[in-house]
Amino acid sequence: MTDFDKNLGPRSVNFVPLTPLDFIARSAQVYGAMPAIVYGKKRRSWAQTYERCRRLASSLAARGITRNDTVAVLLPNIPEMVEVHFAVPMPGGVLNALNTRLDYATLLFMLRHGEAKLLIIDSEYSSLEEKLKTDLPDLIVIGVHDDQASTPANPATWTDYEVLVNEGDPNFNWLMPEDEWNAIALNYTSGTTGDPKGVVYHHRGAAVNAISNILEWDMPKHAVYLWTLPLFHCNGWCFPWTVAARAGVNVCLRKFEAQHVLELIAKEKVTHYCGAPIVQSALASAPAEWRVGIKHRVSTMVAGAPPSPAVIAQMAEMGFDLTHVYGLTEVYGPATVCAKQTDWHDLEPAAQAQLNARQGVRYHLQADVAVMDPETMQAVPADGETLGEIMFRGNICMKGYLKNPKATEAAFEGGWFHTGDLAVMSPDGYVRIKDRSKDIIISGGENISSIEVEDAIYQHPAVAAVAVVAAPDAKWGEVPCAFVELRSGAVVSEQEMITHCKLHLASFKVPKRVVFKELPKTSTGKIQKFALREEAGSIAAINLS
Repeated sequence: MTDFDKNLGPRSVNFVPLTPLDFIARSAQVYGAMPAIVYGKKRRSWAQTYERCRRLASSLAARGITRNDTVAVLLPNIPEMVEVHFAVPMPGGVLNALNTRLDYATLLFMLRHGEAKLLIIDSEYSSLEEKLKTDLPDLIVIGVHDDQASTPANPATWTDYEVLVNEGDPNFNWLMPEDEWNAIALNYTSGTTGDPKGVVYHHRGAAVNAISNILEWDMPKHAVYLWTLPLFHCNGWCFPWTVAARAGVNVCLRKFEAQHVLELIAKEKVTHYCGAPIVQSALASAPAEWRVGIKHRVSTMVAGAPPSPAVIAQMAEMGFDLTHVYGLTEVYGPATVCAKQTDWHDLEPAAQAQLNARQGVRYHLQADVAVMDPETMQAVPADGETLGEIMFRGNICMKGYLKNPKATEAAFEGGWFHTGDLAVMSPDGYVRIKDRSKDIIISGGENISSIEVEDAIYQHPAVAAVAVVAAPDAKWGEVPCAFVELRSGAVVSEQEMITHCKLHLASFKVPKRVVFKELPKTSTGKIQKFALREEAGSIAAINLS
């Protein structure tokens, strides 16, 4: 037997840690003159963007940021938010992109828990500054302002971001990670109970997920990517690094407005964007005149709650090619994709939509995804019926939860990451979510998937959004209660919606109550079911009293 390892260990000449930071260096070197940033009248090339990142990294290092120091940012999807994804890790820092819609107490918890040494904050959120000075007197605050912000800059009380860029070294020799396992980012889960958990990403995972994004989308060089997805959400699903790898164009966006987004798609010839189902629904239901000028193919990626077949069909009618992905914060955003098969094109549109609504198969560079019995840790039969829990393993998994070994061990029990999502494995090897474990409705001993009921309600043309939760019931234990947000101008009665459901569902799955209202949503477009569960409980209490 030949010893292929003897005297042939890795060394600097043949082993370099994987990091997405190298993507921007290459694009600046090879495609330096190509556009990298579009934001209003602002246009910057990849060479200019790389220089700005190096300058900022140099200034951060001069202010004491080094290996494993946390730099928090509270920014909308503006050019500076793209830059910090490279500039913060360059001196070894760890980027903590904060959700811009969180309350002050939650933000304060995250800044303390992550031990942020420096905060980069947009002037839109400058009202927080006085509180931060009191609660975190040692925190260095850097302010960002541009002419699209509605709140004026406050240069008297903070150091301006552009000062850091201008004073930095354009030739700053940034640090490669000592180990690709080094932390690159810290993201907090949007848990509904208890304190948020800090999810730590490593350079290797960020790099391979960014590359997987390219492979799943067949993303070409110089793609034009519109930032409809919040960059604070799983680091924009790793797309800041993906776009850099392709020397694409970041079309930045301070806030989402359907008409403005469609105008930008037409004007800038946007080729790719990502968004939650609520974003896709807003674009699909927009007036046709808003889409004038969009004559090119647009690729869009959707995740979050499973998109309804109706939304998928609407996007297809618009000429938008929709790819459905699935993941969680702990797996860098998307880690599975509903890979389309050529023979699906021969099916009726409704059948295609049903297939495309599944969570699919593993990302190229994720080792595995499975549906398993969490008690036995055995894979469930691929029969499309047996419920199990979705689990992941591979490079696209977090390092763990910051300062929370107990939660980390529980999440990784049995050598797999436990998602808490219940699903079935289809005979063709595609995962289909049935529910979050806490969202399954057990009525009279029967398990009811809230997603199945939601899919039925979505088939009603008047429905814009829907969430189904369990409501307490004296006879059955709990029953489905539907909260429905109607399209503008639509009028539907509760009985009409129940009658519609009876056409598509077994009788025990039909909602016993339908409430029409605007649904509460997170900043990433996810419907806040925990709030609706509380409301359903209150409704049931009134009915039982």
